[in-house]
Amino acid sequence: MLSLTVLGLPFVVAALLGARGLGGPHRWLVGRLLGETVPAPPPLPRPSGVFARGRVALTDPVAWRTLLYLLLRLPLGVFGFLAVVALPLGSVWLVGFPLWARMMEPGPRSIGLLDLVSVPAGLAVLAVVPAALRILSGTNRTLARALLGPARSQERVRQLEHARATLPAESTDRLRRLERDLHDGTQAQLVALAITLSLADDVLAAGPPVGHAPVGDAPAGGAPAEARSTGPGGLDLGRLRTLVGRARERTDATITGLRRLTRGIHPVALDGGLAEALPGLTATSPVPVEVRLDLRERPDHKIERAVYFCVAELLTNVAKHGGARSAELSVSAADGRVRLTVRDDGHGGAAIGAGTGLAGLAERLAAVDGLLWVDSPPGGPTLVGAELPSRL
Repeated sequence: MLSLTVLGLPFVVAALLGARGLGGPHRWLVGRLLGETVPAPPPLPRPSGVFARGRVALTDPVAWRTLLYLLLRLPLGVFGFLAVVALPLGSVWLVGFPLWARMMEPGPRSIGLLDLVSVPAGLAVLAVVPAALRILSGTNRTLARALLGPARSQERVRQLEHARATLPAESTDRLRRLERDLHDGTQAQLVALAITLSLADDVLAAGPPVGHAPVGDAPAGGAPAEARSTGPGGLDLGRLRTLVGRARERTDATITGLRRLTRGIHPVALDGGLAEALPGLTATSPVPVEVRLDLRERPDHKIERAVYFCVAELLTNVAKHGGARSAELSVSAADGRVRLTVRDDGHGGAAIGAGTGLAGLAERLAAVDGLLWVDSPPGGPTLVGAELPSRL
């Protein structure tokens, strides 16, 4: 009532600050007793000046939502007391009603309808207690999840900040891996190829050895042993063929390495969209994969790239960790959203952060406003899904 005047605003500020402070113990209780982990909201800013701090407290959405939670917890606590205390006591009274009636009334008493009905009614009330407790605890978890955590806008800002911090680090790690692969792999192969070609050039430049007779001047009795291993001009053809064959092998290995590196930068198959890239990707999987595509619209190239690498990582997990015999890939793009699911018949047990690369994949998807979820009970099957926007 006093908040209608300026004199009452300090009471409102104190109430909001107190409600915000009580949110912490309630989050702890919900986590310890009900198994619902509620993330803590960001701390309240502390600007300089009394009026500035009061304005921040009055406009704090976390404090108002916590105050609403405490208000709703009052009737919920009353119902909880009734479920924990009143219902069991009522059940005991109903079950023992025939005995209580005989103890309170002197003289003999015949068995009436109430005696026959009270015992089943008491057992029915006792059976309702667990269901009532489950409903009340579920309501408590829902209220805590909706009102005690950070506001949706704050949570969204936090996710975007985390994704923005993760994306440069991931890009830096990828560039370092690319530099290391180029230095240790492709560059070394090119150096070996250059050395091999230099040796072949030395053989070509050597010409006929000193004192060696040309092939055409060999005695009539038979060609010398050197003639059988040398060509015109006295070249060592056997060694030259060996060097050229080695150079070709180095060239093929270098081309393969470059293709692998460029595929990690930007898959060429994505030039034709996901409809052309995903079937080719699943064809290389050691586990047979059934592909179902419903691509009514083409997403942005960044989204296509994220989906491509997401599918590649999930199929790698299926072959490497899942122990599956078959898998199924479903991808749809419609109404501004891209949804994909990978299902396999493996042994299950997959979880984000369990060492299968799903944590990094979730961070990569978060960088493009995507979500990753996993449903993998022990024994299988495993179902992993992702949802992304079609446009950034």
